Amino acid sequence: MNDIALKPDATTLVNVLTCEPTDQEALLALLRDNIETVISTLDGWIATNLVSATDGSRVVIVSQWRDAAAVKAMQTNERMVAYFPKLAALARFDATVGAIAYQRAA
Repeated sequence: MNDIALKPDATTLVNVLTCEPTDQEALLALLRDNIETVISTLDGWIATNLVSATDGSRVVIVSQWRDAAAVKAMQTNERMVAYFPKLAALARFDATVGAIAYQRAA
């Protein structure tokens, strides 16, 4: 398994997707497919991590991008936009763009 190493100088996008526990596996599969076929091919993408709630109610996506313009380009990319209805059928989501404010690791 890869370590999660967030770059402090990158733009960080955090999405919290709330779903029914019975939908979490399907949501994770859809997200993995999207990351492999769309996200990872886009200019400015650095890394994406998925965190699944043990109770099945949420999936948190933490991704890093070169800059805010790369995030905006991803959000408006036609291949990405095609995924939005599929995601919306499985979960509600909230997103925020920011920067790493503090980081410490062992």
